[in-house]
Amino acid sequence: MRVAFLAAFLCIAVPASVHGQASAGMADDQLPASYTLTTNPHTAHASSAAGGGVLGRHSNASLLGVDSVVNWSSYFYLPGFDSFGGTQFTWDYTMVGQAPFGQGQDNDGNGGTTWIGAPIVPVSLDLRNADGSPRFVGGQRLYSDATQFVAPVLSSPVFSNTSYSSSEIPTQFTDAVARAEFFHQADDDWHTLLRPRVATPRTMVLIKGTYRFALNADGSCCAFVLIDDQVFGAELFPPTATDTTTVMGAAENAGDIHTRDISTFLFPNAYLYTNQNPNDCCILGYHTYDVEPGTPANGFREKRYVMAYASWISPGLFGPSFVDITALSHEMSETFNDPFVNNATPWWLAPNGNCQNNLETGDVIEGLPNATFPIVLHGATWNPQNEALLQWFASVSPSSAIHHSYSYPDPTVLPVANVSQNPGCTPPLP
Repeated sequence: MRVAFLAAFLCIAVPASVHGQASAGMADDQLPASYTLTTNPHTAHASSAAGGGVLGRHSNASLLGVDSVVNWSSYFYLPGFDSFGGTQFTWDYTMVGQAPFGQGQDNDGNGGTTWIGAPIVPVSLDLRNADGSPRFVGGQRLYSDATQFVAPVLSSPVFSNTSYSSSEIPTQFTDAVARAEFFHQADDDWHTLLRPRVATPRTMVLIKGTYRFALNADGSCCAFVLIDDQVFGAELFPPTATDTTTVMGAAENAGDIHTRDISTFLFPNAYLYTNQNPNDCCILGYHTYDVEPGTPANGFREKRYVMAYASWISPGLFGPSFVDITALSHEMSETFNDPFVNNATPWWLAPNGNCQNNLETGDVIEGLPNATFPIVLHGATWNPQNEALLQWFASVSPSSAIHHSYSYPDPTVLPVANVSQNPGCTPPLP
């Protein structure tokens, strides 16, 4: 079953001004196509330059006793507060791949390159009536097909190579960000690359009352679908190791995904709302892992299936800062930096107003006017998100990343490092 409290989300708020009732002739749970339009999230500015953080210079090896994606661990030093308000100086972290400090071969014996299986599971949505029967609106079946977005995703910078300043050879987006973080520690041939494959398509069946929808201009399904987050989780993650009724359970038991993989569950313009309230919207993606008990075949080690839920984002739904692969690039980069969603950091207050204490590289930048970094590849323009680098969280000044940067690919998004905050980013006591 999923470790539910460890999920890390990519969210965007929808202002009350766009929340309207269904128009005449629309179903009671149908929404106008303009429902998701929004302004940019709130932004703020760091008050001063930070400093004092020091990165560790060696790896503590991989996480022991766990059967999961290849990983390595290290640490940084910085005075700060933990989640309980206690003082902490050393912050451990675990990342995907092999250590960048020149400590050995990769998992395939190819010098400095680590290859990671990256199955893409397209998940279509079958929207049903309250009695479970197939639903039609205006004569059109309410079925949203995810398979149409597989080819674009494979052609995108997440899985296809292009040029970056952090690599001597064309590479993938997540590898380029990782290389930027450890540019001065890693060898030129140190890479962590995804090996994508298309897994068996799956379908998530949703009952009326657990979703809202908007139709395309031609009346077909769907411009987007909003889903209750609790229902979504229950339909995605298996309650037991042998379950095949849920999307992820079926994929695990069919052998479509493995513990050594980073799996992507790709949805078609499918976003989540919380508190059973469609106005509390929208979650565009998250990363976490499904944990299952070990077996004799793996030495009884705990199984962790690292995964990302990410929605394809069609143009016009959320403005220029969220489109096509923005959510997928955000979640994949965060997975590389925090695969088990437990890398704690000192409290930080980001320019977009987010206050957190974890190594979530996309959350620092999401929603800013310059949040995305357009890349032209295969005749299309893609919009992966800029990412905060480890040096920003660790308050390393000057930054030890490429070009003394705190963000990448665009180093100008975060001109200075995090200033360590009080718990909850509350003002200091007088």
